[in-house]
Amino acid sequence: MWTTEHTTETALTPATVWAALVDLHRGTLTYPGADVFELHGPFAVGTTLSVTPDGGPGTFESTIVDVVEERTYADETTFGDVTLLFRHTLAPLDDGGTRVTHRLEITGHGADTTGPELGPQISGDFPESMAALLSAAGQHA
Repeated sequence: MWTTEHTTETALTPATVWAALVDLHRGTLTYPGADVFELHGPFAVGTTLSVTPDGGPGTFESTIVDVVEERTYADETTFGDVTLLFRHTLAPLDDGGTRVTHRLEITGHGADTTGPELGPQISGDFPESMAALLSAAGQHA
């Protein structure tokens, strides 16, 4: 298994950040550099979505595997012998803000060899992407 994550804190409430995550994955919120999502059903476990990475080579399919409103969202994509799990976790802060963590886990037979090469390519923009999402969330609220 190969993992990485990026965590930041924002003054935005968990409800505001959650609404932006949901709208992003529904395809109704976008910002420069954002991937494009097309949800094929409700925002719920088991629903598939098409993801077109910004500047990426094409569209791939992912499946929502975890949803706990205002707490966590995760989707999973399988490429050959590896599975990519993308998870956003929201933790309320005492001051009303939110700690947001974006985690990537690469598992499967080829994870130990593919992860160190593919993982940084995928997660390299996590800090900028999260900052852009939170900026859009603040304007979208």
